[in-house]
Amino acid sequence: MDPWRGRQLSFVVLSALWILASAVTRYSIPEEIPVGTVIANIATDLGLDAHSLLERKVKLDYIHSKKYLEINKDTGELYIAEKIDREYLCPAKASSFCFLKMDVIIENPIRIFNIELEIMDINDNAPQFRRERISLDVSESATPGERFSITNAVDADVGENSIETYYLSDSDTFTIEIQSGSDGTKYVDLVLKASLDREKQAVVNPLSGQCKILVFITDLNDNHPEITIKSFQCLIKENDPVGTVIAVISVSDRDSGDNGKVVLSIHNAPSTILPFALNKSSEDFFELTVTESLDREVKNSYEITLHVTDRGTPPLTDNETIILTIQDINDNAPSFPQSLYTIHLMENNEPGMLLASLTAHDPDLNENQYLVYVIIEKEIANTSMSMLFSINPENGNLYALCTFDYEREKEFLFHIEARDSGLPPLSSNVTVHIIILDQNDNTPLIVSPWRPQGAVIEEVIPRSSDKGSLVTKVIALDADSMQNSRITYQFLQITDTTLFSLDQYNGEIRTTRMFSYRDPRHQHLVIIARDNGDPPRSATVTIKISTVEQVVTQFTETTEVPIEYDLFTDLNLYLLIGLGSVLFLLLITILVIIVLKCQEPEPSQAAPQGRNSIISQRNSSTIADSTLISSDAYWYSLFLAETRKGKVVVRQPLPNGAGFIVSSIPGSAALTETSASRSSTLQESSSDLP
Repeated sequence: MDPWRGRQLSFVVLSALWILASAVTRYSIPEEIPVGTVIANIATDLGLDAHSLLERKVKLDYIHSKKYLEINKDTGELYIAEKIDREYLCPAKASSFCFLKMDVIIENPIRIFNIELEIMDINDNAPQFRRERISLDVSESATPGERFSITNAVDADVGENSIETYYLSDSDTFTIEIQSGSDGTKYVDLVLKASLDREKQAVVNPLSGQCKILVFITDLNDNHPEITIKSFQCLIKENDPVGTVIAVISVSDRDSGDNGKVVLSIHNAPSTILPFALNKSSEDFFELTVTESLDREVKNSYEITLHVTDRGTPPLTDNETIILTIQDINDNAPSFPQSLYTIHLMENNEPGMLLASLTAHDPDLNENQYLVYVIIEKEIANTSMSMLFSINPENGNLYALCTFDYEREKEFLFHIEARDSGLPPLSSNVTVHIIILDQNDNTPLIVSPWRPQGAVIEEVIPRSSDKGSLVTKVIALDADSMQNSRITYQFLQITDTTLFSLDQYNGEIRTTRMFSYRDPRHQHLVIIARDNGDPPRSATVTIKISTVEQVVTQFTETTEVPIEYDLFTDLNLYLLIGLGSVLFLLLITILVIIVLKCQEPEPSQAAPQGRNSIISQRNSSTIADSTLISSDAYWYSLFLAETRKGKVVVRQPLPNGAGFIVSSIPGSAALTETSASRSSTLQESSSDLP
């Protein structure tokens, strides 16, 4: 590799490591704290996953110091491995700050975090004079106020724990004055406050002796206990298991004895039971854990008040409130207010008509509650439901896509699905029953008496009909249902209102009296058939009633003015046509019989005397010879001809089903014929016939 390129690569790597390690995390602890004391959780503070520390080979790299600290690779806690003496670690008093510097190194990928641990001083060192005895030579001519410098005392502690002041035992000759240097060091001078007389006193021992006084201060419960939240998850999922740690809490009290002993508890209303508990993990450390399953739809957040009290007299307390929010998961399927929606729709509706709004509810949040509505496909008469109905996928509005006809489809039954947008999505169905209501949109149809559209019905009745005789019956049908199809009949026009009556329910027209010679021969009736809809629909039929005489009476000249009758009425014409048709058919039948008799074949010699047999074969050749031979009319004509001759005609099928045998037997021999004579009947298979 090129040396210059190698140096560039090294520079890039060092720059990246410097950027990764540029952030410094600082902690402060007092010196001399016990071994095993937890300082902090670096996994939480550095944003690392505590479960991956062992895998990523986390370690501490100390800078010019002993291994005072260690990391718990299971929990990420930084704890004391060896007691720290600030005076040993930072012997110089140039600054009041003392730092223990180290690096936290993790792999996969490699990351470096700078840790600075400030060691705070405690008052663990007593002041000491550098010499136990100080001798001063002072001239008796020294004047009061003269100063004499003495060696300062030293204290390994710093700040407030270092030398604060000096005291001098009671003396009438000397006093002391204390001065502070620029670095805060206290300097003491011995000041002469009275003249000296050597003759009176040669030696003055203002510092002739010293004694140590041990003062015990009785503690007063004047400090409140304190709660410190070391770590806290303000947001947890509603499906987090029981035992999940929510927060790590420490408590402390600066008092001593019973005044410094504290009790931590969860403070809540008497009627409220919180699904959380405090578990003591170590001295003055507690874990707040989940004890019951959580449900965000029941309660979406909890306000937890931590209450700490000491055992002093009177006891002092402190409170700390934390708010825990429950995060939603998709654990609720959408639900409809009802399982079945029945919708009544009047037929002949407008396409695009809004039928109903089918709205489901999902108690989840965000995308877990966003619903989509769809119609579950179902075919009716090769027609899909999506071709008949449409639903808005966002709001559940159901629309009709076409116009419905009650007479074709009376109801529809299908399902609608509401599906949320969670992962995985949840859904539920609802049944929709659409009932088409009938509308009076069909006019009654008169089916009896039948007539072409707009034609007049002609009825003929005897003029001698009795009162109450049935003339005709009008029958009308209506395709609508229920009330809309109930039909009533009425006279719309009538020649003589006293002559006929009409039953409004069954449509029967009857005579109300007998005809008189004054009544016209032709009566015109217009009947209206009206349904019971709103508005009602109707149809009319016109009936022409003609009266005829059954017996023509011979009138004489002595009678009064004779009534003229038309012998060629419509009824007479119909009778003549019918009679002519019957005579014509009879003539044709006779001609057919004569033709068939002329074509009758000679009887077979093998057949018994007095018996004629004819084999009928149902095949195409017979039909080709004569259509009369293969038709049933021929056999019927033959039967008539033979019976007139006094013979009995017998028709028997062939065994193979290909044809049948017709035999004519004399009447006298029919009763005595034995099975032997019947066996002589000519039988031929279909293959032998021409």
